[in-house]
Amino acid sequence: MRSTRSLLLAAATVLAAPLAAAQTYPVKPVRMIIPFPPGGPTDIFGRMVAQHLSEAFRQQVIADNRPGAGGNIGVELATKSPPDGYTLTSFTVAQTIAPAIYKKLAFNPQKDLAPISLVALVPSVLMVHPSLPVKSVKELIAVAKSRPDELTYASTGNGTSPHMLMEMFKWMTGTRMVHVPYKGAAPALIDQIAGQVVVAFNSAVGALPHVRSGKLRALAVSTEKRFAALPDLPTVAEAGVKGYSGSSWQGVAAPAGTPPEILNRVQSEIVKMLYKQDLQDRIVNVLGGIPVGNTPAEFSKFIAAEVEKWGKVAKAAGITLN
Repeated sequence: MRSTRSLLLAAATVLAAPLAAAQTYPVKPVRMIIPFPPGGPTDIFGRMVAQHLSEAFRQQVIADNRPGAGGNIGVELATKSPPDGYTLTSFTVAQTIAPAIYKKLAFNPQKDLAPISLVALVPSVLMVHPSLPVKSVKELIAVAKSRPDELTYASTGNGTSPHMLMEMFKWMTGTRMVHVPYKGAAPALIDQIAGQVVVAFNSAVGALPHVRSGKLRALAVSTEKRFAALPDLPTVAEAGVKGYSGSSWQGVAAPAGTPPEILNRVQSEIVKMLYKQDLQDRIVNVLGGIPVGNTPAEFSKFIAAEVEKWGKVAKAAGITLN
């Protein structure tokens, strides 16, 4: 029979192994899958994280763009990668919308991914063309109810965050507006400025110059709390739609089964990044986001709430994609 001393030594060895793995990780380059094309917000946030982790780990973290199917192709690739910490992926609101709108989805965002941290919320601003005689959310609701199926609203495509934000708005206010999907934010914004469509949830950074010039009118911000860069703009909830809250967001995840000690190591470095004043300023003033940084457990709860929320919206709106 093994002695008590031997058993204790064996247990200590087992407990020390994960700690040693976390301390030595990474010993080779890490891949950061970015499931959207270069130049967009997910690419910018993903590369920001990759650059910081490269510096913190003193090991290359390589950004690997794998766009397609609203981010699903790249994320699916991540879920099929070894859970050893050497594959990370950007994880966005799109992956919590996907289960509700895609009939065949090759992964489960809550089972096949290990959340690491929410990096930033990205508020959207409810905006109207000046030709529409409304200056508040309540006035927009009143006009939409008096003219059902007449007002048009733009989005960056079916099932995207701006589409779902407006569908949630319609569902919660009992209004009916016509959806006009575009292939990206730029053409949608161009047509709204031209008055071809009159309502949209737009990125604050992209649309604010046109608000200041008078080409568009901002009514409210989509998030639960006001956006620091727009302190005088009420939230949609404050403006009369009680309980309304939604936004785009950017996070980081790994394949399910990645050791917790590695997840915690990556998470701690992301939080350190978000404490840097220059990066905070860039996220708020340049990228139009709200820095967050949370634990894997907190991010997991956030993801579950997002899946539930967007599932209800998709069901109410009857949104499905092949």
